[in-house]
Amino acid sequence: MDTLIRTFAERGDLAHLALLLWALAATAGLWRTLTELARANARMDALVRELARFNARFDDLS
Repeated sequence: MDTLIRTFAERGDLAHLALLLWALAATAGLWRTLTELARANARMDALVRELARFNARFDDLS
């Protein structure tokens, strides 16, 4: 990693390195957010499915 930073520093591309690091961090954050959103969606789907089963089971009794 040190050689990579030294290479960028020698060429004067520190702004590009900073932009690359920012883009990688933003992409990782977006990926994690989308993963958590997909998990939350799956949990909500399971809850709605269980509620539908519960309602179907006890609607016949009334």
